[in-house]
Amino acid sequence: MSVLGYGCGAIGGLMVKGTAAEQDHAIGRAIDHGITYFDTASAYGDGVSETNLGRALAALRASVTVATKVRIRGAQRADIAGTIVASVEDSLKRLRRDSVDILHLHEPTTRAGAAPDFTADQVLAEAVPVLQRLRDQGKFRFYGFTGLGDAQEIGRLLAEGGFATTQMPYNILNPSGIAPLPAGSAMPDLGGVIAQAAAADVGVMAIRIIAGGALSGTEARSAYGVPQVAPIASGASYAEDVAAARRLLPVIEAGYAADLVELALRYAAMPPQVATAIIGTSSIAELDHGVAAINRGPLPPEAMAMIAAIQAG
Repeated sequence: MSVLGYGCGAIGGLMVKGTAAEQDHAIGRAIDHGITYFDTASAYGDGVSETNLGRALAALRASVTVATKVRIRGAQRADIAGTIVASVEDSLKRLRRDSVDILHLHEPTTRAGAAPDFTADQVLAEAVPVLQRLRDQGKFRFYGFTGLGDAQEIGRLLAEGGFATTQMPYNILNPSGIAPLPAGSAMPDLGGVIAQAAAADVGVMAIRIIAGGALSGTEARSAYGVPQVAPIASGASYAEDVAAARRLLPVIEAGYAADLVELALRYAAMPPQVATAIIGTSSIAELDHGVAAINRGPLPPEAMAMIAAIQAG
């Protein structure tokens, strides 16, 4: 699996709001760059992302890894198994495929399980059996989940659910999926869930690696991206995340990266516990920039020390 995964969601927005020509070009360009993992979901543009990705991959006749997701909301919660079956069938039609490589459950797991969250008990009793059945039927090769919620509940899924993969937040603002937070940090403590997943031989796809765009250091949004982004596993607001990103500008001024996005991408791709870091884009230029950043390799120890000192201060 490639170091970078291509995210087809609404935050970057290209695969939801772009033109067909732009989308086809982007998917081809990503493949030319060596990207082999493409991440979509039924919820991205209410199926639009899946439809566009399916068209682009069919035209290219590309052999890549495709992952999609099922979301269970509102009245669907009364029939978790039926919702998963219907969602998978609809996703496969939009993607023009008989099967996908990975299906992820796309809801948080918490002890309270208040909607839209689920408890680990609900997932293990009501979702996992149908996921196993659909896998055995060849609808997908592996199943996984989005690792948001309470660390203890996520730990139960990792230990008991037979999940092959998980998508978990990891970025330079909040590394606590792997490492302890700096003293005094206001970021939510993710409790080392990425490290737990890797130890359980569950493949980790890092998400929110540029904090929904905030690690660009600007609140400006692209025309294709969603106009407002709610933080996940970071600050209290997008503006706070942007401010936290800008505090890292001395690392750029010291010459360790060309800009904040490069710094964030190289940081996110460094841990051995992360199999793939997923990047969403609104343009070909952003894709090219992301690939060039990753190709520069890991940040040097001096840069990491400087980052730690800034965040501890």
